[in-house]
Amino acid sequence: MKCPGQDSRYWKPGAIFTAKCPECDHNVEFFKDDTTRKCEKCGHKFANPKMDFGCAAYCQFAEECIGTLPPELLAQKEDLLKDRIAIEMKRYFKRDFKRIGHAIRVARHAERIGKNERGNLAVILAAAYLHDIGIHEAEKKHKSTAGTYQEQEGPLIARSIMESLGANDKLIEEVCDIIGHHHHPRPEETINFKVLYDADLIANLEDKHKEKPIDNDRLTRIIEESFLTESGREEAKKTLLN
Repeated sequence: MKCPGQDSRYWKPGAIFTAKCPECDHNVEFFKDDTTRKCEKCGHKFANPKMDFGCAAYCQFAEECIGTLPPELLAQKEDLLKDRIAIEMKRYFKRDFKRIGHAIRVARHAERIGKNERGNLAVILAAAYLHDIGIHEAEKKHKSTAGTYQEQEGPLIARSIMESLGANDKLIEEVCDIIGHHHHPRPEETINFKVLYDADLIANLEDKHKEKPIDNDRLTRIIEESFLTESGREEAKKTLLN
């Protein structure tokens, strides 16, 4: 069964039209269900200017329905996924505002660090919102919130959330891998892991500093010795040092 909007039997006049190539101004013919067309004059490939990609931005079957998605829609899809993961994280934690607040702060730091380090923000922000998602199960099963238990319980829950939102397999695998050892860096790590690790460390140091102030000399030593990226160190200095 086709989506009625993509079935030519329901098309109206104007379903076949021409659009100007943004590179050379040549007229390019489009059918209304074409996602992209290549200009026969200059070879530039551009998106259908009349297609409404609204549903495709969140639908997990979008590529099966309308074919390869244009780059601008892929970017929109990843950005929307990040927002929907944040919503699902809040739903999962319910009234646990401490964990919700922590995840949001980690995501905020991670976004700034990730941009400077040129990481994959879709992976980084998904991991930031979900990195502690196993903490409730850790409390139930192990009577502890220790990082090791969070790492054991978190990936399965995170995977379920991301699969329900239609995230692609590659993103899911990397995010779950990060969550599964986010307190324990390996000798060789991806930039996405390093960004998440540094952002989480900043948020944890913020919490400790509020509970019991840490003097600037000690904070400076921690920042110089414990962070994995230069951007993480700079973010920590701005956040933690007076």
